[in-house]
Amino acid sequence: MSLLELLTLSAAGCTAGAINAIAGGGTLLTFPVLLMLGTPPVLANATSTVGLVIGTAGSILGFRGRLKAIRTKLLQFIPICLIGAAIGSWLLTQTSDDQFSKLIPFLVLFATVLFFLQGFLRKSATESKSKALWFSIALQLPVAIYGAFFGAGIGILMLASFGFMGMTDIHEMNALKNVLGSLINVIAAVWFIAVGMVNWPQALALTAGALIGYYLGAHFSQRISPQRVRHMITAIGLVISALMFWKQFG
Repeated sequence: MSLLELLTLSAAGCTAGAINAIAGGGTLLTFPVLLMLGTPPVLANATSTVGLVIGTAGSILGFRGRLKAIRTKLLQFIPICLIGAAIGSWLLTQTSDDQFSKLIPFLVLFATVLFFLQGFLRKSATESKSKALWFSIALQLPVAIYGAFFGAGIGILMLASFGFMGMTDIHEMNALKNVLGSLINVIAAVWFIAVGMVNWPQALALTAGALIGYYLGAHFSQRISPQRVRHMITAIGLVISALMFWKQFG
């Protein structure tokens, strides 16, 4: 691997880590960069997942002060996320990226709109907190499947579902999203490593940058007002949607 490729992947990993810590969607940066460097699509997808998964420790560390507040929710969501991650990882080895990638722009745009409308929809959701909770837990199964299969925008999907169950603290929502997202990625990474779908030099270069990006993103996002973080997340979601629509139909 050339020095230019090393620096490119490290920079992509750092930026993707920061984006993932704030709202998710970093895969939309690392995946195209890997393709640009000549990595085959399926291998690029798996390498991107493995390259970013270790960096999630940085984001969890950055949100360590919020973990106590979300402990109960973690216990509720972890089992369904693990099941979905296992299914999604298996599906990647059975289905081409092209077949599923056609749905990605619509999924990310839908999740972004939901997140933007949370303030209007939360009143009806919190009127029946029990139903809202079970709906959010059930929604995590397709989210986890999608997250292990490709992953771009998974954070926005999670944040939208957390809003429906009445969560209002954006930083606690981000902490919950980062922990669950990292678990999904760990399951996927273990699967991809086991079946030999990883370009290790590229994955390690991504990891080096992602460790820095995840920590910085998690740390500094909590110094910004919740309203501004929400605006940033919505903006990121719209940019991701536009990029994916352009990629698929442009």
